[in-house]
Amino acid sequence: MTSKPAGLRSKPPRLGRLVADGLKFGLLMAVLIGLTIRSTEGLGYHWQWYRIPSYLLSISEGEWKVGPLLQGLAVTFQITAVSLILAPAIGLTAALMRLSGSLVARWVARSYIELIRNTPLLVQLFFIYFVLSPVLEISAFASAVLALSLFEGAYASEIFRAGILSIHRNQWEAAFSLGLGTWRTYRLVILPQAVRHVLPPLTSQVISLVKDSALVSTIAIYDLSMQAQAIISETYLVFEIWFTVAAVYLVITLSLSVTVALMEKKLRFYT
Repeated sequence: MTSKPAGLRSKPPRLGRLVADGLKFGLLMAVLIGLTIRSTEGLGYHWQWYRIPSYLLSISEGEWKVGPLLQGLAVTFQITAVSLILAPAIGLTAALMRLSGSLVARWVARSYIELIRNTPLLVQLFFIYFVLSPVLEISAFASAVLALSLFEGAYASEIFRAGILSIHRNQWEAAFSLGLGTWRTYRLVILPQAVRHVLPPLTSQVISLVKDSALVSTIAIYDLSMQAQAIISETYLVFEIWFTVAAVYLVITLSLSVTVALMEKKLRFYT
């Protein structure tokens, strides 16, 4: 009997693959947790997981009360949401400036990208908060949003630029032959096509933005990380708190990945 060609071989059901991947991930996590528990036993550490739910949600006098970890998560969401609006706008603007015919615009955009991408985010955050913030009279929240937006915008700029350059030159010529100007060509022809190319790499930047937002705790913003540090300083629940924080970030980033994957699938369907 001859075997089927590679392209015609039956693939395992998608649900079966997901279950198998889930079992593998669960097994890996069980091994890691087991190793962690074994190592902490040698340190004389006593796990107190039963105390963790009260730092998320608690009931007092028949009413639900939000714990400090969820309060910090709300601040993290606020910072991330605003930065998610500003970062792509900054990135797209810088990309268009780099592709423009103006030498000054290209020089400004290139200088911004090189400066941001070659310095640590923590240094940029400190510079904006300790140097620019007193001059501009902006709050710690605004400083955090500005730092994150500029940092992620520099990387998003290169993603947008690569997506725009991936569009065939014939699209430009066709648009110009219809009498469209440069900006209308970008808006009506080029950018809608480039979105399909830039969406996957932009997903990584969105996830990076969520994770990088943890650094805002260094300027006394009580986000999720800062609330975790405050709880640890009072309770010494080091492992439980940080495992909980890591799990929260994992859920957020996985949710974003799934959402963008569905968006990408829908875009492919319509195109």
